[in-house]
Amino acid sequence: MPRKTLGHAFALFTIIIWGTTFIASKMLLTEFSPFQIMFMRFLVAYVVLLLMNHKLHKIIWKDEIMFCLLAIFGSTLYFICENIALTYTLASNVSIIIALAPIITALLAHFTTKDERLHRGIFLGFCIAFIGVILVVFNGTVLLKLNPIGDILSLLAAVMWAVYSILLKRCVHKYDGIYLTRRVVFYAILTTLPLIMAENKIFPLETLKEPKLFFSLMLLGILGSGICYVTWNYATKWLGIVVTNNYIYLNPFVTMVAAGILLGETVTIMGLLGAVLIIGGIIVSEKLSNKENQDVKNYEIGKEL
Repeated sequence: MPRKTLGHAFALFTIIIWGTTFIASKMLLTEFSPFQIMFMRFLVAYVVLLLMNHKLHKIIWKDEIMFCLLAIFGSTLYFICENIALTYTLASNVSIIIALAPIITALLAHFTTKDERLHRGIFLGFCIAFIGVILVVFNGTVLLKLNPIGDILSLLAAVMWAVYSILLKRCVHKYDGIYLTRRVVFYAILTTLPLIMAENKIFPLETLKEPKLFFSLMLLGILGSGICYVTWNYATKWLGIVVTNNYIYLNPFVTMVAAGILLGETVTIMGLLGAVLIIGGIIVSEKLSNKENQDVKNYEIGKEL
């Protein structure tokens, strides 16, 4: 399978799993605090990744700093902003605002990279997909209540993910995807540990004997924070950060379908129409961007001749 096709498959697989992790988190929140869930999922992920790749590499402190920054922006700060935002504002607000992450990533990539520039296709795809995100999030019930603190934290979460994506681009071509993820998860554990200590709450580990809570944690740790970060790294390596991040638009739709299957929530025509627009926006963004990139390359070649 061509790497580009495999990259799309990896990105889609990742988003399908990440979309269902919201349900798992919701179940675990009945017994554990958000910080406890973060710590446990990172710990499980690290064990799995260590089993998959236990090779040791020579420590290069410059790269270790980068691994730590990836953990801070892509895991610790991102989840802190998202989880706290959910306590202040509606989940629909959080979903919509975090869906701004792809366009924020594209803006940062335009100014910080040489090969991922902003094009009209990216903006057109964003507009189509974002309308779809709004339809999916509301899913037949239009309810919007602004809350400055919660909405700003949601926006910060989107910015944290965009910064993580820019930093990730500098590492995916240098390290094996599993090793890179393992190092980042290691620092995610270290940066989450002070939050656990400051919270000073007892871990109700005995509740994990309940099957649904145990399997929810395994889903978050093994797949959500382990395997999926690996597949996302490879997708970023083969597709670039802008194309890969466009798949984030699908996240609310996956969550909606998962909630319909697992929690019995209703999936409406509005939600399905939103899914069509999201997929259309992703296709438009990639097709037009590829065309405009090729036009730029042809122009530069013609100029040299």
